[in-house]
Amino acid sequence: MDRSFIRSLERDSGFTLIELLVVVIIIGLLASLVAPKFFGKLGTSRQKTAKAQIELFGAALDEFRLDNSRYPSTEEGLLALREKPEGLENWAGPYLPKAIPRDPWGHEYVYSSPGEHYDYDLISYGRDGEAGGEGEDSDILSWE
Repeated sequence: MDRSFIRSLERDSGFTLIELLVVVIIIGLLASLVAPKFFGKLGTSRQKTAKAQIELFGAALDEFRLDNSRYPSTEEGLLALREKPEGLENWAGPYLPKAIPRDPWGHEYVYSSPGEHYDYDLISYGRDGEAGGEGEDSDILSWE
């Protein structure tokens, strides 16, 4: 083989620092455009997940009430959907197939019965874990 051909291959076989920097900058610009939209959807999906979980708890609570003629008390809480409370002869649970999850932000759901708004109130306080708030910090409520 011709030595000049081999030398030209050796010279052209890699990327220059400038070419690599240009690629990194382009990737960074694309990420800065896509990331805010993606993370905005993440917050919305957590709220939708909390709402769906509250609706599933509601169905399980209604089934509990059909069997026992009442909702679990505040003291019994959502645990009554998984473990039989004392004195309930018609309990036909568990009413949930798995352990009671925390809300999507890692907080416990707040359950009370009788509730202020309905026979029971079930609340996720959102990302901040406190009553009130806006956006991802807003409360997800069983009666809405």
